[in-house]
Amino acid sequence: MKIGCPKEIKPQEFRVGLTPNAAREAVAHGHEVIVEAGAGLGAGFTDADYTAAGAALVSDAAEIFARADLVIKVKEPQPVERQQLREGQILFTYLHLAPDPDQTRDLLASGATCIAYETVTDDRGGLPLLAPMSEVAGKLAPQVGAWTLQKANGGRGVLLGGVPGVGPARVLVIGGGVVGTHAARVAAGMGAEVTVLDRSLPRLRYLDDVFGRDFRTGYASEGLLAEHLAQADLVVGAVLIPGAEAPKLVRRNDLARMKPGAALVDVAIDQGGCFETSRPTTHADPIFEIDGIQHYCVANMPGAVARTATIALGNATMPFLLALADKGWRQACQDDPHLMNGLNTHAGQLTCYAVGKAQGIDVISPAMALRL
Repeated sequence: MKIGCPKEIKPQEFRVGLTPNAAREAVAHGHEVIVEAGAGLGAGFTDADYTAAGAALVSDAAEIFARADLVIKVKEPQPVERQQLREGQILFTYLHLAPDPDQTRDLLASGATCIAYETVTDDRGGLPLLAPMSEVAGKLAPQVGAWTLQKANGGRGVLLGGVPGVGPARVLVIGGGVVGTHAARVAAGMGAEVTVLDRSLPRLRYLDDVFGRDFRTGYASEGLLAEHLAQADLVVGAVLIPGAEAPKLVRRNDLARMKPGAALVDVAIDQGGCFETSRPTTHADPIFEIDGIQHYCVANMPGAVARTATIALGNATMPFLLALADKGWRQACQDDPHLMNGLNTHAGQLTCYAVGKAQGIDVISPAMALRL
């Protein structure tokens, strides 16, 4: 199979979909690998690294889309990329379709077979291709939150860890999954007073057993959420419903009860955001203010640490990439129901129920798509 990796064109996206190590593995499996020149530079990989791994360089992304049987990326295809997809071609990347009807429409029109990292599952009910970026984003959230709280950036001017004689910042993390756990650990490590809210009692028990000395936990009722919002200097939104649009847990009228200059970091922004007032921002212009509250809503947070994030993502995607290339997407999905859960579109049909529910589109099962 011919595997192609274009350079990411989303603003300030420095990651790359294919590492030289993954390219080497694919070549060793007998596949042809083509990479757009300069695709890996943002993550610290040179063109020479790819050619040494056996990949061929091409001058532009159009050649990748024209020649590759399987296109591997990081972020969702941008409009100009979606127009180059074709029926029979496989796209393997993050899609986050639920809050993005334009992208959904274009992918369906292309007829391409699109497999989303974020809906691939595992035996434990986890999301193995989303988890590495959730870990990165979770660890970044307190860092960018601390920066947003600086007075020069419009924040309250509060130091997360405080100093002797001055108490630490109060950090509220909404959601106790992968993102929330890593955010809470880092914020606590920075000296903040941290509370994690979640609605899963088993998850709260786990967090309390493992991290009880580092941060507090609470059941995410509306009353307790309102109480902690009023006290928080920094709020991290870390809620995920796999494949679906994120629920809006903090409404605009809730901002009035918060401290002026407090910061919201919405890690769920890829799935539409879990704050009503959120809208996607970029690393070049990451913060905006509404009703005196600072919002940090960068839609590709892990891109800030592109090398770490690229290697982590490449480690996770490589086995699935090789299965798709070795067997073809039908056989690979038939052999692995968890990979089949990643199938979002095929031959003009939507195959992800959560996206169909969010957008009011008819859906067929991935198993039915295998027969098309």
